[in-house]
Amino acid sequence: MLDITAEKERRELQEAIMEDEGVESHPYAFDVSGPRNLSSLNWRDLFNSSWKNGNYKRTVMACFIQAVYLLELDRQENRNEETALAPKWWIPFKYKLGKTLIDERDGSIYGAIFEWDRAAAMADFILLRPNGAPRAVLALRGTLLKSPTIRRDIEDDLRFLAWESLKGSVRFHGALEALKSISERYGSSNIAIAGHSLGAGFALQVGKALAKQGIYVESHLFNPPSVSIAMSLRSFGEQVVFVWKRFKSMIPSRGENEGAVSEEQSNNFAGIGKWVPHLYLNNSDYICCYYTDSPAEENNGGKENAVPTNAQAAAKLFVMSKGKQKFLEAHGLEQWWSDDVELQLALHNSKLISRQLKSLYSLPAPQQTLAKP
Repeated sequence: MLDITAEKERRELQEAIMEDEGVESHPYAFDVSGPRNLSSLNWRDLFNSSWKNGNYKRTVMACFIQAVYLLELDRQENRNEETALAPKWWIPFKYKLGKTLIDERDGSIYGAIFEWDRAAAMADFILLRPNGAPRAVLALRGTLLKSPTIRRDIEDDLRFLAWESLKGSVRFHGALEALKSISERYGSSNIAIAGHSLGAGFALQVGKALAKQGIYVESHLFNPPSVSIAMSLRSFGEQVVFVWKRFKSMIPSRGENEGAVSEEQSNNFAGIGKWVPHLYLNNSDYICCYYTDSPAEENNGGKENAVPTNAQAAAKLFVMSKGKQKFLEAHGLEQWWSDDVELQLALHNSKLISRQLKSLYSLPAPQQTLAKP
């Protein structure tokens, strides 16, 4: 009980110091720009968990990402433990900073692991972790247009723009190892990953890399990038391939079993839907709006044994329905914890989503057997 009292006194002292230092008036301070009307966790969450509310979960994930942005800004502006802005973005949710992910190229913080803070929860008489609250969350920030970080951030932006892949970045490998680490420690069902903008691109590709290994992690992606030169070139190539497939479908097949799907191949689809990332999009944001494109037209040539459509990769899309907005507002993170947010939800398999995720569920190439003479 003495530990609980000491923890509560320490937090109250830290808040008083922050007020004296003028931190509370900073535009990025939690009390200034953070979520309004947010219910505080208490003992009632043991019976009716706030984490079961999708709006609450989205808000917390966005706040954790904001904390990563501020961890880097705190570092750049030499704030100390008493004057730092970042902690107030995770403390109200009863989490603590477990580890920061540092880019070895420039020393910048691009991600962080937040872990359930049992001591802070006990101080408010929350004896158990509420149902639905992850034990750990890996949060990844996006591009930060500040001189100490802009070079490496833009470098990864251009990497995605050119190749639609971030696997060559040191941040990809750092995030992948961090996610593997907390997955092994807490179990994949007890963790989550979240990212905004460029960070959402890393989160998507890291989450997909683990899903290929059969490790499915809850993923929350805010304004993920959807525009790349590679995508544009591939789209042209897909149109050519579609025309060729259409032409081939008009030609009689050589064998009755061509294109058939074996029982073993069909079993590969048993795991479809085990990893369904959550994408938070705004159609006024030209960086992420292509995720809402209509599904690509599929042609199975009328074959009875063609792969069923329910095997297509899909994601949960939460689309902002505020109407036309300016780009900076539409791409901003703050919109995702605002009180007046209006979202439309759909389980979607757009052309871009299918291309991003299809490698998880693709069938192995059918082996041809030679006919006996």
